[in-house]
Amino acid sequence: MTIEHAIVRARPKPWGSLDLRPWSQTSTGDGPIGELWFERPGLAAPKTALLLKMLFTTEPLSIQVHPDDAFAHSIGLANGKTEAWYIVSAVPGAQVAVGLDYPRSAAELRTAVTDGSIADIVHWQPVHPGDVIFIPAGTIHAIGAGIVLVEIQQHSDATFRLFDYGRGRQLHIDNAVAVATAGPRKIQLPSERLSGARTVLTVNSYFALEQTDLAPGSVWMLDAPKETWLLAIEGHAQLGPTRLAPGDAFFLEADHAEIEVGANGLKALLAYPGPKANPAALIERSAAGASRVPHAFPSALVPPPFETAALKQSETPNWLP
Repeated sequence: MTIEHAIVRARPKPWGSLDLRPWSQTSTGDGPIGELWFERPGLAAPKTALLLKMLFTTEPLSIQVHPDDAFAHSIGLANGKTEAWYIVSAVPGAQVAVGLDYPRSAAELRTAVTDGSIADIVHWQPVHPGDVIFIPAGTIHAIGAGIVLVEIQQHSDATFRLFDYGRGRQLHIDNAVAVATAGPRKIQLPSERLSGARTVLTVNSYFALEQTDLAPGSVWMLDAPKETWLLAIEGHAQLGPTRLAPGDAFFLEADHAEIEVGANGLKALLAYPGPKANPAALIERSAAGASRVPHAFPSALVPPPFETAALKQSETPNWLP
């Protein structure tokens, strides 16, 4: 039985940001931070099946692709990488690339990677706060500048770069061409409303991702029979004895916890293993306006009382984006 306030590990990236507020107070004095990884506290904690991140972009990321489980196993990796993005904020005109504009042969894809024209044949689309983009393994993709997003994924760093805007980092052309679906993105299934407070944004064999919008003063029971992540996006709440504020994440497994929502409500993301949504994961125990008095939280973000660690660029495997 486990309920843990996640620690945050900062990953330096050349395309990252020097200002992570209001999501984190992590120092960026040594350079831009591109990713915050939410992890279980303690060196002895078992590896989780899912990895929860926040990404901050001031420049475009590399154009890249992830392998599926079968290819990952063939090169000695534990698993592949299917992921999904939830757009938290985006500057006007911000874009992501998902898939190609039309199908190419493997030879045509290799040529486009070699001559750099890959940047012109990926399908760019505008993004706005609240958008959700599902990226199955094998999908060629990229994230543009000016975006803050949450990513949920299989726990893997297996990334093959096809194009990196001249940053001088290693490309992985052979592996990328071998695993890529060289064509348009697959049709993404629409979100599904489970209740007035819960929306399943995307669900697949590996994970389900929900948006929860909990009313001020309401009380909920979060039930986590399997690995479960909860990340606050807006508002405040009390999860057990611990305050939950924007940028805070919790890990639960084979346990449950009561959530008392603050006076401004709570928008959060909930993620757990697939292949289907769990209607019993979050059950309302007391509606807003009942006998309980909602917690009044300060509006300013207080640095969470848990570990934050920045990893040096030299510690980052060369297959990261």
